[in-house]
Parts: sequence; structure tokens; C-alpha cells
Amino acid sequence: MVVRHPLSDADLDRLFRALADATRRDIVARLMAGEPLSVSALAARYNMSFAAVQKHVAALEAAGLVTKQPQGRERIVRGNPDRIGRARELLAHLEGLWRARFSQLDAVLADPTTTPE
Repeated sequence: MVVRHPLSDADLDRLFRALADATRRDIVARLMAGEPLSVSALAARYNMSFAAVQKHVAALEAAGLVTKQPQGRERIVRGNPDRIGRARELLAHLEGLWRARFSQLDAVLADPTTTPE
């Protein structure tokens, strides 16, 4: 499988660093499963300060996982399915590489006449 739009190493680092935090993963899951929410509405769903939720949203926005748009006095946050899709493609590609390596290892282990190189 070929990854359609390769991301730079810095982009990948931001993406997976953002997804490494449980609160951020939950924010992304909420936004992908439902309607866009304001930062205030998101903050009301967590037992942390508004500023802390705002920092999580900023990290997700820097990674491209969400977008934030002004709407009056609020900032509306939406999930970015394209970036999630790119992460999924990359992980599927890496999974394919590892599965192929394990298949090769299984073949070597199953053949008693093979000698290690």
C-alpha cells in the first residue's frame, strides 16, 4: 500500500504526539462522532480548566487533527477526517511491512533446512 500524501517527519511527530494524550484522543473522538463544538462546550465536558482544554485543542490544531473557526464570540472546533485518514493509511502501511516480515520469519522457522545468514 502506498501512502497517498506523505507527511514530513515533523508533521508525523506532531500528529502522533497529539494522539498520545488520552484527553486529546477523546476530543478528536467526540468531534468525529458528532457535531462541531465550541471550545467552551468542549471545556464543559472535562474536569479541567478552560485554558487546559484550549491548550489541548491548540495541540490538535497544530497537528492538523482539528480546525478552529471563529463564529461570533466562540471558536468552533471541527474534526479533520482527512488527517485521521492519513494517519490510518500510514499505520496500515507499517502494519503491512511488519506482517510481511513476520511471514518471512514464520517461513524460515517452519523450514528446518534453512540456516540463518
